[in-house]
Amino acid sequence: MGYEQMTPIQAQAIPVVLTGQDVMGAAQTGTGKTAAFSLPLLQRLMRHENSSASPARHPVRALVLLPTRELADQVAQQIAQYAQYTKLRSTVVFGGMDMKPQTAELKKGVEVLVATPGRLLDHIEAKNLVLNQVEYVVLDEADRMLDIGFLPDLQRILSYLPKERTTLLFSATFSPEIKRLASSYLQNPVTIEVARPNETASTVEQRFYAADDDDKRRAIGAILQERAISQAFIFCNSKLGCARLTRALERDGYRAAALHGDKSQDERLKALEAFKQGQVDLLVCTDVAARGLDIKDVPAVFNYDVPFNAEDYVHRIGRTGRAGASGLAVTLVGRNDSKLVADIAKLTKQAIQVETPHTPPPRRREVSHNAYSNNHLNPRANSRSNSRPLRTPRHNHTPLDPFFTQPYQPSSNSAAADWEASPQSASSLGRNSLKTKRKLPALLMPVAATL
Repeated sequence: MGYEQMTPIQAQAIPVVLTGQDVMGAAQTGTGKTAAFSLPLLQRLMRHENSSASPARHPVRALVLLPTRELADQVAQQIAQYAQYTKLRSTVVFGGMDMKPQTAELKKGVEVLVATPGRLLDHIEAKNLVLNQVEYVVLDEADRMLDIGFLPDLQRILSYLPKERTTLLFSATFSPEIKRLASSYLQNPVTIEVARPNETASTVEQRFYAADDDDKRRAIGAILQERAISQAFIFCNSKLGCARLTRALERDGYRAAALHGDKSQDERLKALEAFKQGQVDLLVCTDVAARGLDIKDVPAVFNYDVPFNAEDYVHRIGRTGRAGASGLAVTLVGRNDSKLVADIAKLTKQAIQVETPHTPPPRRREVSHNAYSNNHLNPRANSRSNSRPLRTPRHNHTPLDPFFTQPYQPSSNSAAADWEASPQSASSLGRNSLKTKRKLPALLMPVAATL
């Protein structure tokens, strides 16, 4: 696969995993954590490889859990490449896809199973697999896996596993709370930190620019043009904001695609593949794409919205500057984002200076010539050309027909005057002018009969 030398996390983690000890590994994004646990894990499973067609000879012996579908698919592809010259079987199961093909793969028997928690529980409840022979459990992006949202599912999954097992935790960020929680699942773990905790990659140039919501899109366009950037991730905090920004960028002429939780799994995989193939320039996404995705040579990452959690900032900008390459991370800071920026500075232990971007002025909209404007109310009126005078507002015109401005005068019609003069006249006029209604018969029944 072209690997020539180990990265620092691989050099420290592989010998420890080969001994069968529990590991808690922290390293910057893009430093090869997947190979750090996959290669020694496959090496230790080699003693179980066999060419038997019986599913009973291929029970699940290694379980790799990941928080997102895209990351699970990526890790499964890498493990399949590592094991392609062995007789070990591997597969992946995640939500958003039909369960039948996944069930068929599981029924054949696999040694290495890569899964997201929700879909794995679906297969367990459907009795499509048994986990009583699992020897190794890997929690990739462990800080997210131990988050309160995943914790109930994770506890249920671990209850199906043997107590005697090797547990490996790998992530780019570990808060003190996550470390305390992880210690309850590991036995005498070896902690491996190849860099300061929550440190960002030194190859990524980080810039923070002040920009209001209306100016953020222009700022992105100016930076793309100034730096001659061909591709970039753009992160938003909400799915709705992600969809709206994608449509706006498409109207601006960019090849953009959206990737968020409201998209079907097929749409998400197609958007990701189009971005990898260069058919899409800007991938607008939520934090579903912030973790683990390994797309080489992406030159820039834009934080259209400052992330709510400072840890997500570390993962977002890790989509660029991978494997020692250089990259640019631009965060657009709004008026109400000062606290979020301060949290990022505290986590990454760096001084953050918010700059003013060099963006072109917005295109001036022409004012319609029939609009009402005053110099003190509309500043644009001062800059209008004097060659074409403003049209006088309609309410300043002198009425052409004096009939509409004269005071009310009673009609000279005698019938109308008699009507207004006295009620007697009005009643007599009504009797003479209105036709008397014809009387109709009615059938009346005694009250006692109706009761």
